[in-house]
Amino acid sequence: MNSDTTGKWEVQLRKGCVELATLASLWPGRLYGLELLRRLEYCSGLVVSEGTIYPLLGRLERGGLIEAEWVETGLGHPRKYYTLTAAGSRRTLEMSRLWSSFTKNFDQLLLPLRKP
Repeated sequence: MNSDTTGKWEVQLRKGCVELATLASLWPGRLYGLELLRRLEYCSGLVVSEGTIYPLLGRLERGGLIEAEWVETGLGHPRKYYTLTAAGSRRTLEMSRLWSSFTKNFDQLLLPLRKP
């Protein structure tokens, strides 16, 4: 696998994690778009573009997993804040359990690669 192929694989891996990372980022409370992008990068190392996050947020909202609310900030334009719904909280927990199980099992598969 050359570095170009590895890079493409990493991009696909990260894309597969964005939905769970987004929902998990909203777990502590509401965030507006830029805060969400910063949290994703700071907490998970995922650098997500606005062109990726806003369509995802729209899909999550249409699916009833998050709610959005425009809030006047007094600093100019209003900000759209996103919050998990009860269904979104349940989905986040479900995805988290699946992720933990998957990574635990996958780590077992990779264990021999870590031994010299």
